[in-house]
Amino acid sequence: MKVSIVNAILDSYEVARRQILHYNKIDLPEDVEVIFIDDGSEPPLNFDDIDKNFNFSLYATNDKRPWTQPAARNFGAKHASGEYCIFTDIDHILSREAIEVARHATADVIRFKRQAGVLDEMGHFTQDWNVLKKYGYNRDKLRMPPHGNSYIFRKTLFLELGGVDTRFVGTGKYPNREEVPLKQKLKKLMGSGKITIIDDSTKPVIYMIPNGQYCGDKDFNPFGLFHNLTRSIRVSRQRQKENARALS
Repeated sequence: MKVSIVNAILDSYEVARRQILHYNKIDLPEDVEVIFIDDGSEPPLNFDDIDKNFNFSLYATNDKRPWTQPAARNFGAKHASGEYCIFTDIDHILSREAIEVARHATADVIRFKRQAGVLDEMGHFTQDWNVLKKYGYNRDKLRMPPHGNSYIFRKTLFLELGGVDTRFVGTGKYPNREEVPLKQKLKKLMGSGKITIIDDSTKPVIYMIPNGQYCGDKDFNPFGLFHNLTRSIRVSRQRQKENARALS
């Protein structure tokens, strides 16, 4: 297997269904697999009623604590068969072109550029402005800042580095900033010439379904597509340190 697409999912049943329809439409090669990690959904995710023309697996963490996606991502990496993993959130859409970049990768890490986009009820992709506005998108351009937690990663390197940081899993903290220690490790390795990272104008585009801050409210959930965990709760730095010590 060349590429494993890994998505951690909490609830978000409808958007996950649309993602499956999207993957059906873009005719994924045999050396690509899609892995959904059900991170405590209630009721559990089940897509047995949808025909799939690609390699698909669904695993469950059975973790009911809030904001446990870092642990779910690491869990998914361990179950992945691909030489490379594409890690992203379920509100992000991968094109066939981006997946082809992963299939032909030689670098250790590849970052994405990002734009707004939507999958409709039939899994069709669109960037139509009228549709984006219906989803609450409040920007005047398609381009978005890069997503720090979406990337193509050589799986063996990801596992060797310990994956993303899980110290704050279960504390209720949002955001976990789970990618920050990983980025620091990568920067050090790249500086010493031990790995290669593609992070320039040639990197592929990934698309985000408008929600949250891009719609004017960090908890905005268009059409109820996503989970209902609030992003408004912050944990003080002192509390973060106490939580980290308790979990270490």
